[in-house]
Order: sequence, then structure tokens, then C-alpha cells
Amino acid sequence: MPISPSSSAQAAREVVARRLRDLRKEAGLTVTELADRCGWHHAKTSRIENARTAPSTRDLRAWAAACGAAEQGDDLVAQSLHAESMYSEWRHRVRSGLKQLQDSAVQFFHETQLFRVYSSSLIPGLLQTEGYAAGVLGISAAFRELPLDDSAEAARARVDRSRVIHEPGHRFVLVVEESALHYRVADEDAMAAQLGYLLTAGALPQVSLGIIPSTTKGRTQWPRETFHVYDDKLVSVELVSAQVRITQPSEIALYLKAFEQLRGMAVYGPDARALILKAIEALS
Repeated sequence: MPISPSSSAQAAREVVARRLRDLRKEAGLTVTELADRCGWHHAKTSRIENARTAPSTRDLRAWAAACGAAEQGDDLVAQSLHAESMYSEWRHRVRSGLKQLQDSAVQFFHETQLFRVYSSSLIPGLLQTEGYAAGVLGISAAFRELPLDDSAEAARARVDRSRVIHEPGHRFVLVVEESALHYRVADEDAMAAQLGYLLTAGALPQVSLGIIPSTTKGRTQWPRETFHVYDDKLVSVELVSAQVRITQPSEIALYLKAFEQLRGMAVYGPDARALILKAIEALS
């Protein structure tokens, strides 16, 4: 069972904090003495060592220098930046608009060969139509109270980005809970178009679309948070407050194990098409 993704990010911060604390102790400095050398209040030192405050690049270099280990400054900065990059709050990521967020992943998508996606709540972005994507992104814009609602432009950008499924050299393994087919995140016409597109996209030779029936008995995994696995190098987990990027091999292995169990519960081909047609019929 994968551990909490937000806990993974916090654990990475704590590794940096421990290293800083060990560095201070090896230098024979008290919390107050290090604070004096760095020119800040001792409470800041405690907050950093307990991973309650993320140190800035300047803080890290000052800390290393105060401990007589200036040569470790660059490495500390790199380690801290990695820890902070794991946990990226949506309020920061959408600051430049939803369209910019879609565009930022285009090159990464072109470079990825194997996409594995599990979604318990939505049709995966790679298979979204423009109308459905506009509904999803519109809900997101309203929830986050964005000053600029560019969800329509972002939806077009998402569809453009998803054309990667028609390019050679990529494979897509997608697993969706049946309930995701029924959530009305767009109007009836947009939902019908989206479900109809699934019938077409799911038949592409480079796409494996599995649907886990809501009546599945003896589940080996309960519905999880949506996650994406890119090749075997990165797992992206979507939370309400943030996106978590996981690169540690042992954690990626846990997500791959969960994905394979979820994939094993899904139905494919004619059985998957029957569930999609059932969802289309339920619209009327």
C-alpha cells in the first residue's frame, strides 16, 4: 500500500533538516550560537531543524559557512530544492493560469514513452475531449477562485497536448473506476461526446483502457487517489491542495504494485465498451 504522498514530501524535508542539525552539532555549535553566526533569531534555527520552515538558498549557504563547511552549500541547496519540488501547491502552479499549466508539460509528454494512469474520479486528461476538459478545468478555476478563468483556453491546450497519443513511440495504459464515467462534470452533450470518444480512443492499438466495474467483488485495492506513472522514473499524485512528484525508486515500486493490482481488476475490450455504453444510456 503506498504511503501518503504528502508524507513522502515531508519526509524528504526532514532528511534535509536532520542533515543541517547534524552539521551544527558536528561543528560544536548550540542553536543560539549558530543563529548568532547567521544573523537570525534562534527560533528560526529550531524551525528549520524541525522541518517546520523550509530554508532558503541563502539560509543554507549561511548555515554551511557558520559550521565551517561552506563546501557543502551547493549540495545542501540541491537536496533542499529536490525536497521542495516534490510538493507543489496548486495555488503556486496555477498562478500564471490554467493554460500555462497545460503547456508546461508538453515537452515532458513528448519525451515519455510509457504512460500509466489510474483515475478514480475523472476520465484521464490524455483521453479528455475539449468540452469535458472545459467542465473539469472550470470547476477547478471556480474552486481555486482564480482571478482569470482561462479554463476554455486551457481545455484546448489540454487536447492539443493529448495528441501525443497519436504519435509513434508512446504507449498508454489507463485504468479508470466505472464511477468516473458517470460523474457529471460537464453538460449532457459534453458528457455524451466524451464517452463516445472513449469508445474510439480505447480501441487505438497503442492504448490499453481498462475499467474497474463498480460491482467488482474481492477487490485487492480500494479506489485510490489519482496518480500518473511516467516511464519508471516519476509518479505524480494529485491532491486537493497540491501535486506531489515522487522519484524515489522504492516508492515508485509501491505505486507500480498498486497499479498492477488495480489493472488486474479492470475489464477490457467488449466488456469495457459495455460499461461505457451503459454510462451513455444513463445520460438520457
